[in-house]
Amino acid sequence: MDFRTQILVKNTSKNKIDYTSKILLLGSCFTENIGNKLDYFKFKNTINPFGILFHPKAIENEISNAINQKKYTENDVFFHNERWHCFDVHSKLSNSSKEDLLLNLNTAVKIANTQLHQSTHLIITLGTAWVYRYIESDKIVANCHKIPQKKFLKEILSVDEIVANLERIICLIKSVNPKIELIFTVSPIRHLKDGFIENTQSKSHLNTAIHQVIASRNNTHYFPSYEIMMDDLRDYRFYKNDMIHPNKTAIEYIWSQFKHTWIDEKSNDLMTQIDTIQKGLSHKPFNENSIQHQKFIENLHLKINKLQDEYQIRF
Repeated sequence: MDFRTQILVKNTSKNKIDYTSKILLLGSCFTENIGNKLDYFKFKNTINPFGILFHPKAIENEISNAINQKKYTENDVFFHNERWHCFDVHSKLSNSSKEDLLLNLNTAVKIANTQLHQSTHLIITLGTAWVYRYIESDKIVANCHKIPQKKFLKEILSVDEIVANLERIICLIKSVNPKIELIFTVSPIRHLKDGFIENTQSKSHLNTAIHQVIASRNNTHYFPSYEIMMDDLRDYRFYKNDMIHPNKTAIEYIWSQFKHTWIDEKSNDLMTQIDTIQKGLSHKPFNENSIQHQKFIENLHLKINKLQDEYQIRF
């Protein structure tokens, strides 16, 4: 008897990811889960130059800024709680120095611009359709930076609004990189601070909009990370203690589905070699000075040097 409803994940693209690919990942927290796995296996990827972006309007805004090479100035930043912030980006870019924040913002623009022009694959993870509008400027922000909630209006993007965001995103990217493969996904992380019903409504808007947009386009795809979590794993044992974020087991399983669907099989042998080296690098010996451990380290460095010489992979 089968106690699971395993999802058959399809990919009709002929342009799968291998070690010649350049991958840019933008969006919600789950973007970083997949990006960290690509990092582990030493693929050429860039993760969220602007930090985590939860909703499609924020992602569109930063893609537009990157392509148009926006120059951030002091008019784009503000001081709050002893730090300088920017409403366009995540708080990880915030800084105690205004000059350093502006430097980081403009560096992020340059990195994103380069990657949008050069990447072979772009993975965009949408986290929520709920947004916050700053009352003073009447603009939707990417992050509230812990400013009191009374200064914002909370609203949900309609399916039509998200469709418009995604269409503009695709047009912007294709204008500078027409052959790029776009992979959209909906984050499996539950935004329960919005409420259970509100979270479902939000994910539904995102999912409907994505499928409406990709239906008639080439090189534009959907990866069902949300459905794998909700309908295949479907159990609280696959969540962290907060019962909101997928745990390590869930991330590994979703990654295995992504690997099977999107990573070229020809890369498997190299991935296995890199995995062996990564595990060796994290190994903690009982005796660092033992002959056995020194021999282990010597063999490990030989493997690393071999991959560096053959594939220019750096550890």
